[in-house]
Amino acid sequence: MADQAAPESGPKPAPVVIKKYANRRLYNTATSAYVTLDHLSQMVKDKTDFVVYDAKTGDDITRSVLTQIIFEEESKGGQTLLPIPFLRQLISFYGDSLQGVVPQYLEMSMTQFARNQEQMRRYMQNAFGFNPFQQFESMGKQNMAMFEQAMRMFNPFGAGQGQGPGPAAGTPTQANGAEAKPASSVTPADNAEAIDDLKRKLDELQNQLAELGKKS
Repeated sequence: MADQAAPESGPKPAPVVIKKYANRRLYNTATSAYVTLDHLSQMVKDKTDFVVYDAKTGDDITRSVLTQIIFEEESKGGQTLLPIPFLRQLISFYGDSLQGVVPQYLEMSMTQFARNQEQMRRYMQNAFGFNPFQQFESMGKQNMAMFEQAMRMFNPFGAGQGQGPGPAAGTPTQANGAEAKPASSVTPADNAEAIDDLKRKLDELQNQLAELGKKS
């Protein structure tokens, strides 16, 4: 069953409309045929844009259907994508004051990752004298460290929770010895600076990938 994929250039075509009926069947209006979650998953991989509407109410349920696809993929066993610590941390941000920041950070990180996926595939196909999985694991740890750092910056009131006793009484200091700002003095400008810092670090990771790509 063929679907129209978005062209590399020119105007972006309208997304394919998928309707979900009360019996949970999914109907592709572009092909006039019923489809499955596996088919929608392939459409995503083929970069075919689509939206899913509830056939009865007309509500846009694309997000819930995409989430269901992820659930089905994770339930198949084998090689999963979402580590348990990541899932726990993600769940903890629901209802948190930082919930609005998390989607932007995750989207930015995945965009950077997607830009370098071809280079990563070459690493997997060529031998450089090191284990590419270790290289990716190291990059993943850097990304997680950046994520945790950002959360501490955006949530100064909870930065010290669960980390044991802090420094002795006196002027609070950061890890580099510089004077830290009291929680009450953190401003939106500080948050913007933190986001810029994250972007710079992601650019550094991209440059590292580019340098490794030259070895291939």
